Amino acid sequence: MADNQFTTHSDLFDLSGKHALVTGGTRGIGMMIARGLLQAGARVIVCSRKADACAEAQRLLSEFGDVQAFPADLSRHDECQRLADLVTARSERLDILVNNAGAMWREPLETFPAEAWDAVLDLNLKSPFWLVQALLPALRRAGAADDPARIINIGSIAAVHVAEAPNYSYASSKAALHQLTRVLARELGPQHITVNAVAPGVFPSQMMADTIDAIGDTIAAKAPLRRLGRDDDMAGVAVFLASRAGSYLTGAIVPVDGGTATTASGT
Repeated sequence: MADNQFTTHSDLFDLSGKHALVTGGTRGIGMMIARGLLQAGARVIVCSRKADACAEAQRLLSEFGDVQAFPADLSRHDECQRLADLVTARSERLDILVNNAGAMWREPLETFPAEAWDAVLDLNLKSPFWLVQALLPALRRAGAADDPARIINIGSIAAVHVAEAPNYSYASSKAALHQLTRVLARELGPQHITVNAVAPGVFPSQMMADTIDAIGDTIAAKAPLRRLGRDDDMAGVAVFLASRAGSYLTGAIVPVDGGTATTASGT
C-alpha cells in the first residue's frame, strides 16, 4: 500500500477471508475472542480438551460465522502437532494464531506442589511455543509485508503487577510468555509475522468465577474505569491486533484491565 493511500474505516478492521485458530476458545476469554474474529469475517477454529465443550462452543459460535471446534490436550507436545495438522488440513495458511488456552493453580506457599509447576507451565508457556513451531510454515505462507500473519498470546495482568492470590506458577508462566512474545516478535518480524500479547485483568470466566464472587466489586472499585472487563473489550483488542489496524505493532504487551496495573501506586 502506498504511503499516500488511506484504508477505509471498515477495511481497517475487516478479517474477511482470514483463517484463525483460538486455543481454549470454547469458553471465557477464548470464546470472547473467537466471537469477535468471527464477527469481523474470519473463519475460526477453536479447541478445548473436552469434546462436549467443543461441540457446544461450535453450536453457540456458529451464529456468528464459519467455525469448527476440535478437542486437543495442548499440555502435550504430540497433541499440539496433531492440532496443527488438523488446522493445516483445512487451509495451508494460517493468518491468526491466538494462544489463549491456560491453567491456574492457587495454593499457599508452604503446600504448593511440584505438579502445579509442570501442569501450568506445560499449558501456559510450552504449548504456545510448540504451536508456533508447528504452525510456522502456515503463518509464513499467510504473511505479507503490508499484511503480516498474527500471533496473539494471552498473558495476564498478574505478570505485570503482583496479585494477592498465591498463584506462583501462573504468574511466572505469564511473565515468561510476555518475554517469549518479545523474543518471537524480534525473530519473526522479518518473516512478516507479528507477535503481540494481551494481558487481561479480571473478565467473567470459569477461571475467575470464585474471585469475582468474592471480591469482584472491590476489584472494580480500584480500577480507574470502575468496572470489570466485558466481552466486547476482549473481542475488540483481538480484532485490532489481528486486523490491518494493528499491522504495524509487534512485541507489545497490551494491558486490558481498566487501567488498574498501569496506574497502580503499589501492589
